[in-house]
Amino acid sequence: MAVIRDLICIVCPKGCPMKVTLEGKEILNIEGFTCPRGKQYAIDECTSPMRTVTSTARTSNGGVVAVKTDRTIPKELMFDCMKEINKAVATLPVRIGDVLIENVLGTGANVVITANMD
Repeated sequence: MAVIRDLICIVCPKGCPMKVTLEGKEILNIEGFTCPRGKQYAIDECTSPMRTVTSTARTSNGGVVAVKTDRTIPKELMFDCMKEINKAVATLPVRIGDVLIENVLGTGANVVITANMD
């Protein structure tokens, strides 16, 4: 049975509304995209969604510092990634771009510091 999934493209500021017709994970039709990047976004979002994880991590002085993955990871690993971030402690001082967790969950993504803190 075909299912229609409504998406808003996030590739550029235009925010094209799209309708993707799916049967299981097979894409039957995509409507509403205005560029090839939008079409690819719809395909990726419906077949293998990826996300950047942003959060905070504990610091050695008891505070928290902002962190994020330096590339997207599979959406289904987001909660496991958060568990890893919650276990980590950033030793101060830290600078933007410092790696807190290398290759988190074997994804090739690093969890990096996104704020300076002394």
